[in-house]
Amino acid sequence: MAPGATYRVALVCLGNICRSPTADVVLNELLDRAGVTGVEVTSSGTGDWHVGEPMDRRSAGVLRDAGYHPDAHRAQHFGPSWYDHDLILVMDASNLADVRDELPADRHDRVKMFRAFDPEAPGADPATGTGPDLPDPWYGGREGFLEVLAVVERTAASLVEHLQSSRSPSSA
Repeated sequence: MAPGATYRVALVCLGNICRSPTADVVLNELLDRAGVTGVEVTSSGTGDWHVGEPMDRRSAGVLRDAGYHPDAHRAQHFGPSWYDHDLILVMDASNLADVRDELPADRHDRVKMFRAFDPEAPGADPATGTGPDLPDPWYGGREGFLEVLAVVERTAASLVEHLQSSRSPSSA
């Protein structure tokens, strides 16, 4: 990538109202805190039924309680305008299959499991992009949303380190 170019990261789940926007808010905040520039993080869903809606109130509440600012989020649909992202991180195996089905084959190497970067996930491997699903908290209670936030925070911290090292002039 050329110096000064924007590196685009897409976070993808099913409806873009719980997991991927939580990851979007947290990753953007951690990149900001670390002073990382030139990285654009956005999120979307493979389904289109929530387009334009705010984040799920339970996800937003957990984020607010943890000091994040989720109110600007509006759900988006993953489609052709997302194909050129440099890194596409999906939240579960179903999202992985959906995104790969939609993407041109020459872009499949850009798609990885979000938890491939989770330092505590069994079988996680950023190099291959493999990792476990991020559980969907939609049908559960507050504990599920808190668990998602904890996993997202540690995975996002690892992603920040990865983005810093992979975008440094010495790694170019």
